[in-house]
Amino acid sequence: SSLEGHTDYVRSVAFAPDGKTLASGSDDKTVKLWDAATGSQMSSLEGHTAQVLSVSFAPDGKTVASGSVDSTVKLWDAASGSQMSSLEGHTAQVNSVAFSP
Repeated sequence: SSLEGHTDYVRSVAFAPDGKTLASGSDDKTVKLWDAATGSQMSSLEGHTAQVLSVSFAPDGKTVASGSVDSTVKLWDAASGSQMSSLEGHTAQVNSVAFSP
């Protein structure tokens, strides 16, 4: 099945550790969370001001990180979709985000 909801290119996808949720980051400046079994969109995480290049789940699956052309890394609560923090200080785009196990 295909997941439809982004309005521009998708740059990154990542499965939650339990395999039940998929995160996608897009040139439309959003991160979307999807139910992997049904393909339905669970939430749209908005806050970046430029393209999202990378997404990653924390090992416990409770937090999603996103890196963007806006030079920030944002941390999101995977359950509620709310932004937990914005990590600023990069002087150029953030190409990749990852959690340490």
